[in-house]
Amino acid sequence: MPIYQYRCLNCHKRFEIFMSYAEYGTRPVLCTHCSSENVLRRIGRIRIAKSEESRLDDLADPSALAGLEDDPRELGRMMRKMSREMGEDMGPEFDEVIGRLEAGQSPEDIESELPDLGGAGDDMGSGGLDDF
Repeated sequence: MPIYQYRCLNCHKRFEIFMSYAEYGTRPVLCTHCSSENVLRRIGRIRIAKSEESRLDDLADPSALAGLEDDPRELGRMMRKMSREMGEDMGPEFDEVIGRLEAGQSPEDIESELPDLGGAGDDMGSGGLDDF
């Protein structure tokens, strides 16, 4: 059964009522605090379920990526959001890089301070920030 949210216009308290779809609009609603019929329905927050593909498409939107090269903090926030959306733990090196970006450190400075970033020397990539 759905939960309907109301606010009493007499006592100004908020309350919730459980009722079926069939009951809504036909059953009188009384304030649970003062029994007044002078109530106003509140519309609560709306949640929209998105598929994983849709969430990832939103992240790849070119307008969302504009200016990331010039703003390390925004780059860090975007990378953290992508990590959460993918639902994968990227490990402590990733968290270190993100923390530094969010603090405003440039990718070039991070790469020079962490030369072994990304496991240089293994067959997984060049070992720089580009691997993230």
